[in-house]
Amino acid sequence: MQNIGKIMGRVIAAVLVLLTVLWGTGNAAAQECKNRGDLDALYCDENKDMVADTPKDAKKLKNPSTIVFTYTPVEDPAVYEKVFAPFTDYLGKCLTKKVVFYQVQSNAAEIEAMRSGRLHVGGFSTGPTAFAVNLAGAVPFAVKGDAREFQGYNLIVIVKKSSPFMKLADLKGKKVAHTAPSSNSGHMAPMSLFPAEGLTPEKDYKILFSGKHDQSVMGVNSGDYDAAAVASDVYHRMASRGQVKEDDFRVIYKSQKFPTSSFAYAHDLEPELAKKLVKCFYDYRYTPEMQKAFDGADRFFPVTFQKDWEVVRKVAEGSGEAFNRANYDKQTAKEADAAKKKADDASGGKK
Repeated sequence: MQNIGKIMGRVIAAVLVLLTVLWGTGNAAAQECKNRGDLDALYCDENKDMVADTPKDAKKLKNPSTIVFTYTPVEDPAVYEKVFAPFTDYLGKCLTKKVVFYQVQSNAAEIEAMRSGRLHVGGFSTGPTAFAVNLAGAVPFAVKGDAREFQGYNLIVIVKKSSPFMKLADLKGKKVAHTAPSSNSGHMAPMSLFPAEGLTPEKDYKILFSGKHDQSVMGVNSGDYDAAAVASDVYHRMASRGQVKEDDFRVIYKSQKFPTSSFAYAHDLEPELAKKLVKCFYDYRYTPEMQKAFDGADRFFPVTFQKDWEVVRKVAEGSGEAFNRANYDKQTAKEADAAKKKADDASGGKK
């Protein structure tokens, strides 16, 4: 058999080269504008609301016959394709268009899909939302919620209940899992918040990237990791589905509340289509199955990136992780390296 790790390495390298070409091609078409803020050169923000303006050139507006929708790959994408099936059916009828669910395997793949025009609307994880806004022209408009407020989550650190670890400082020199470099709760928040609790990532422990929140949880459960920084909502959903038992774990740290994954549309959709799409989202009420999957949320609650992602931007600033192209490339490379290492470990070096 061929070495799976080497194959994965070649695939990842090819993808990174392709992404570089695509980004470079896009930047060549950069538009002139009075204000851009933190946005990539492809976009303008002349109204200063921190998201990309609708293109002024009507030729650049899109009104596709098929709307492509996806949800952040925090867990198995196939799970969410099934969970969202009633909604995608409804959305197709509401828009009188075909709607398809496009499975993505990483945050970088989801962001690139929107930047390249292959994704029209999707749910982005908390941290990657800011990269999607700045680098892919995403316009966040909703978060899962109820009639009163949007749904949030906490960064939590879990350990096995049978372990001796009671506080973050106890994890010095231990195997601690982060999820992915672009993740808010899975990486950027720990980098910003842990030092005040007596634990500095990379100094007090070597960061081990698991790839996804569910893989971090399962890694602690199996003993691969001593602890993991994960999003509380993912952890509780896994327990409610019976994948793990909460009684087998202990939470030794819990942060303030962050907004959960955003739903955002591509900035270059025709204004009337974007307006109708947003209304379709706001008018929809979750099925009982969706409410169970999303911790009781029953609707898409209105938000704005400028106001509701302020806490996320502050955490990024505190961790020294700006939501720009240079940092995105660095984080994407880290995710690729982590994926290659995981593939190498899985192959066991066998031919």
